[in-house]
Amino acid sequence: MIQSRKELKLYLKEDLLRFGGKKPNLKDYILQNEKWYIWHYTKNLRYLEYYLNTRKKIPYLFHFFIYKRMCFKHKIDIKPNNVGPGFRIMHLGALIRIKKNCTIGKNCTILPGVVIGNKHLEGDESWVRIGDNCYIGLGAKIFGEVNIGNNVTIGANAVITKDIPDNAIVGGIPAKVIKFKQL
Repeated sequence: MIQSRKELKLYLKEDLLRFGGKKPNLKDYILQNEKWYIWHYTKNLRYLEYYLNTRKKIPYLFHFFIYKRMCFKHKIDIKPNNVGPGFRIMHLGALIRIKKNCTIGKNCTILPGVVIGNKHLEGDESWVRIGDNCYIGLGAKIFGEVNIGNNVTIGANAVITKDIPDNAIVGGIPAKVIKFKQL
């Protein structure tokens, strides 16, 4: 949770490092590169989290309206205060949805089509915890109360319903550990 300007700058710096340390420029905007839209969505999400946690209403409302518009336009629905520093969305495309009862560690990479949690399940208070340095592949789905360890790679179209240990590579429907990474 971002609660000070110092934390906000730290989160933005870590997020920017995942973009190669270089902000998208006017050329990216003119050419409509997805890098421009992803960076501005991430940046606005960080400011929204900051103003939400510091309870500054006017700037919060401003960033909230931009956030809702970007969510609808880019098909990304990530609730505030869920993702750690260094978060990276690789591409736009299919819907990306992360429910509010979710925590994602630092340096996590997400591809399009990732869904974490059910949208209309009544009373869904189950928590999903994802560790640091995780890579979630194209179209992966995570349902139920799940703990995913650090340094985990989730394959494309995997459906995860059970806990996953650290340093694992998983895939399949339902997801199973394929092998463990050698460190």
